[in-house]
Amino acid sequence: MSTGTMTAPARDVRQSIELDLQGMTCASCAARIEKKLNKVDGVQASVNYATEKAHLLAPPEVSVPDLIGVVQKAGYGASVPVPDAVPVDHASDLKLRMIRAFVWSIPVILMAMVPPLQVPGWQWFSWILATPVVFWAGWPFHRSAFVNARHGTTTMDTLVSMGTLASYFWSVYSLFFSYAGYIPYKHSFELHLGHMSPAGNIYFEASVAIIAFLLLGRWIEARSRQEAGAALRALLEMGAKEVCILSDGAEVMQPISALKVGDEFVVRPGEKVATDGVVVEGASSVDNSMITGESVPVDVAVDDEVIGATMNTTGRLVVRATAIGSDTQLAQISRLVEQAQTGKAQAQALADRISGIFVPIVLGIALLTLVGWRVYGTGIAFAFSAAVAVLIIACPCALGLATPVALLAGTGRGAQLGIMIRGAQTLERARAIGTIIMDKTGTITSGEMNVTAIAPVAGGDPDELLRIAGALERPSEHPIAQAISRRAADAGALPAAEHFINLPGRGVSALIEGREALAGNQLLLQERGISIPEGLGRAVEDGNAQGQTVILVAWDGQARGAIAVSDTIKPTSKAAIAQMKKLGLRTVMLTGDNERAAQAIAEGLDIDEVHANVLPADKVAVVAAAQEAGRGQKSGQVAMVGDGVNDAAALTQADLGIAMGSGTDAAIAASDITLMRSDLMLAADAVRLSRRTLSIIKSNLFWAFFYNVVSIPVAAAGYMNPMFAGAAMAFSSVFVVLNSLRLRAFRPLAG
Repeated sequence: MSTGTMTAPARDVRQSIELDLQGMTCASCAARIEKKLNKVDGVQASVNYATEKAHLLAPPEVSVPDLIGVVQKAGYGASVPVPDAVPVDHASDLKLRMIRAFVWSIPVILMAMVPPLQVPGWQWFSWILATPVVFWAGWPFHRSAFVNARHGTTTMDTLVSMGTLASYFWSVYSLFFSYAGYIPYKHSFELHLGHMSPAGNIYFEASVAIIAFLLLGRWIEARSRQEAGAALRALLEMGAKEVCILSDGAEVMQPISALKVGDEFVVRPGEKVATDGVVVEGASSVDNSMITGESVPVDVAVDDEVIGATMNTTGRLVVRATAIGSDTQLAQISRLVEQAQTGKAQAQALADRISGIFVPIVLGIALLTLVGWRVYGTGIAFAFSAAVAVLIIACPCALGLATPVALLAGTGRGAQLGIMIRGAQTLERARAIGTIIMDKTGTITSGEMNVTAIAPVAGGDPDELLRIAGALERPSEHPIAQAISRRAADAGALPAAEHFINLPGRGVSALIEGREALAGNQLLLQERGISIPEGLGRAVEDGNAQGQTVILVAWDGQARGAIAVSDTIKPTSKAAIAQMKKLGLRTVMLTGDNERAAQAIAEGLDIDEVHANVLPADKVAVVAAAQEAGRGQKSGQVAMVGDGVNDAAALTQADLGIAMGSGTDAAIAASDITLMRSDLMLAADAVRLSRRTLSIIKSNLFWAFFYNVVSIPVAAAGYMNPMFAGAAMAFSSVFVVLNSLRLRAFRPLAG
């Protein structure tokens, strides 16, 4: 065993860089760019085809222009993202090409499929209509294939370009150099599983249909990518554009860019809160639904925090700015979702690797198909048509879309519900979660002290007990005292406390309406010679056993009753824990309470396991022990739910960290999933959404693989017309997109 001094691991000093990419047309393009970038020394790159972005970690000596140059040498475009730039509308260009392609293609397809429409010269008219479809509408495919051919590589567009051009030029050759060019020429179209007739050697309908169907699929794909990000874009665009800043007592309307941390600004009823801040004057109700998903407006007053972009509904507020620009919660949400969308699951990484080697293999199969059928003795038309069908049917677009489109839809839906999923890896870990550990304070409970019971002595008046106790505690700043005085003030006006004395470790004393009054623990009353009735003593013991803090109240030398104060359980916690158990999760609670109090709470909520008397520093050990116990099991990973502040270390230790609350810096840094409101049911929804998204990804990948495995042999055997091959390939991509968009219908259990 070495006894030398341990050396601290070197800190990663690489810079984080994002690039917008242009010119990608399929997942193979993304795989090629990623491969080129990762060849640069010290660079770790992840390219996402769906978002058209590259996320890189690069050494300081590697500059952004260098990385852009690498992408350009690969045959694509790259640029630094422009803040607030209008997203490129790829869907509009594709829609125009797709519509025109179908307008020109439909007559060609109908004439080829319906012999009565084959009027004299129909094949020449088909040639005229097919030419703009192949060369104008299909230009994106040809350009991509050409760019990659210059660099000695192939992509899925290579298959499309080669297949459509081959069928087009074969048909042109037939028109000019065979009987197919005769004006009376006709051919039949048969829809059945069988070998194609080599006599049907005009394939204009195959060329145009392939391009039209592919453009339809890519238009749906592009539109779905835009729709999947629509909720996030709306979220980012809803911030205030102007702010009314208080300057020397005057209200001055300024652009939002003029606001600085520490400035005070006015928010009138019906206006948006300009940025994150603290209320310094006024009271109102604020609608936080666009940030947290909470439908009920929240009451705010002096010293309460407000979130930028939320809506002030009733009163006038003066707010001091505490964060601006990239430090606001709105900006943090943007970064979280961006990270989620550029992340790459293991399943997607596998799909990308397959796409990178798939095209050369398919080209080899197509060549073998052509040569094999010729050697077997079939005509050149049949062999050529079978080879073209292989090229078309094999295009693995669906494989490339399986993960990113589902991830976009899942994270977009999560953003709408207030669930921020950090990345694709999070979804994979959620599948294996078997234990969920929850901190009590601020997670299961509200984190605020409230009066839970008022117990006067026999014959006593509970209202009088609360009124005297509230007056006694009002001058104190202790959270327990504030809870009692707040409850008493809500019930009515309180008398003044004279000669107030704070007695550390015991309680308080004062003159209330001329009577000497005390509020505190048993030690305080014993020191003053005040006896505690048996029933009152029992109430104290019961309250302590349940984790409550019990304050005894006395005046005129007699004990008058007790008031219990505790951190109350959130209304949704019990239902949330029940839902977690339905998901097959073992529930564990961590608390600093004593064993009896912890067990009482756990029994009331039906929690499986409790760890009491746990200090914040001990939480990591509890999580690590649970991980060790689950090692090797299918569902052995551990999730931790906490408030993201004093639970940060445990959140990081857990396989899946879920931070409750409003998305603070600590929560974002430590967690895999951040919940934008403190509702434990939302944690259950986060697990459900993660599992649902991963399920969609797995089904997408299965059907994409299955489609290719089954279709290529069918096409190589000569049983698939090239036109149907193109339609089937386009349908597979459309299926993946539509299957992914089912996530938009995910319904939360949290209200």
